[in-house]
Amino acid sequence: MAAVTQHQIQKFHEDGFLVLEQFFTAEECDRMRSRIQSIVAAMEVPAHCRTQFSTKEDEQLQAQGSSDYFLTSGDKIRFFFEKGALDEKGNFLIPKEKSISKIGHALHAHDPVFKQITHSSKVQELSRQLGLERPVVVQSMYIFKPGIGGEVTPHQDATFLHTEPLGRVLGFWIALEDATQENGCLWFIPGSHTSGVSRRMVRAPPGTLPCVRFVGSEPAYDQSRFVALPTRKGGLILIHGEVVHKSDLNSSQASRHAFTFHVMEAKDTSWSQENWLQPTPELPFPSLYT
Repeated sequence: MAAVTQHQIQKFHEDGFLVLEQFFTAEECDRMRSRIQSIVAAMEVPAHCRTQFSTKEDEQLQAQGSSDYFLTSGDKIRFFFEKGALDEKGNFLIPKEKSISKIGHALHAHDPVFKQITHSSKVQELSRQLGLERPVVVQSMYIFKPGIGGEVTPHQDATFLHTEPLGRVLGFWIALEDATQENGCLWFIPGSHTSGVSRRMVRAPPGTLPCVRFVGSEPAYDQSRFVALPTRKGGLILIHGEVVHKSDLNSSQASRHAFTFHVMEAKDTSWSQENWLQPTPELPFPSLYT
């Protein structure tokens, strides 16, 4: 991978996102996919933990917010399923390897393959080029987007990962397969990271169900402003925490595997105590540079 140019860094600050093709090798992508196959093959999920994952607000509150399984997943490796993958009794309706929406949220801490990728020298060097002084890793996810892969509605990552001041969260999104418009590539509104955050997902008081709630509302976005970002296998998309982005339904038979993690610039930054995700004594947010 060639060094990132100042022009590219300026473009990132202007748009709120940046595509770096061939950032990771095909071998690195295949290693992550092979590792996740082993994790899925060994997966045993109790019926009460078969939590379906959705990005729509009402379904999030029902499927995630009422589930301790989700709320306590920040320091663990846990499984979340596509809507329609399970019947009302929690039995698989399709092969389990095609039923999973994502695995989260601490692959970067507990699995050696994903830990190595997250803390790789090229990720560290890129972060330094972006001016990050004390970046810490707050979460990671393996996203499957199988043939039944649902849409991810327009959102800002800062809705779920809020900091004071804003602008301190950065997403690293790695295409482990070609991401196309047919199988659900990412779409962005260029420059939308400069308008603040209109909605937040916050923890509800202890003992309250659902255990998260939304404050504020997502505005109605002009769909014509979204720009598609098809990305080849090995490509990396940098995502500013406030940029508006989405992905459509996977309308193809091809999956769209991706590994993504978020870092926070910890220098002079406060992590909101209202965020669903909190560091724990077992897993404080690890430094990206170690």
